[in-house]
Amino acid sequence: MIRPIAIFLQAVCLLLVPLHAGAVGSPDALVQNVTNDVLAVLREDRGLKTDGHRKAIRIIEQKIAPHFDFQRMTRLAVGRGWRDASPTQRKQLTQAFRTLLVRTYANALTRYRDQTVHFDPPAAPRQGDEVVVRSEIRQPGAQPIDLDYRLAENGGQWKVFDVSVAGVSLVTTYRSSFASELARGGTDGLIQALRKRNDRLANGGAAGS
Repeated sequence: MIRPIAIFLQAVCLLLVPLHAGAVGSPDALVQNVTNDVLAVLREDRGLKTDGHRKAIRIIEQKIAPHFDFQRMTRLAVGRGWRDASPTQRKQLTQAFRTLLVRTYANALTRYRDQTVHFDPPAAPRQGDEVVVRSEIRQPGAQPIDLDYRLAENGGQWKVFDVSVAGVSLVTTYRSSFASELARGGTDGLIQALRKRNDRLANGGAAGS
């Protein structure tokens, strides 16, 4: 899987996407407004030290996860293997990948350390139903990190389906890992591998351990 530092950076950036997206409007404004709210919460409860991991899971499940298109993320990450998967396998893949992301992001949320976010000016008018919101995450004593959020309209709301960190796509990175699992054990093998990783995360391990 992804190196621990890469997971952390991706998780941090994903925590800065719209948590209360409603009717379709400006995705740039949604990301910026909610980012400020999220950072304010993190600064008040620095590191979520009190019941940190469980609280982080609850925050993600209630406020963040509903605004991701996990099925689309899974389909893109699985790649050609998605076409060969049965409806039941697709459901299992999506649930297992969703759990992996939520638990990974929860670990990262407890490590917040004074990051700030700077947004680029809104891009040119979007084409079709997709848009990219560009930003930069900054923290003391470290180089800024470019973050690109890919969103699409889904059911009258903006939903995130990919994030790029320093030019590296989350979905593309997982696709490489998943391709190896699919080659070894097929779709069922990938499902089992994801479940094992989720068990390790639940027991305090790392996603790639």
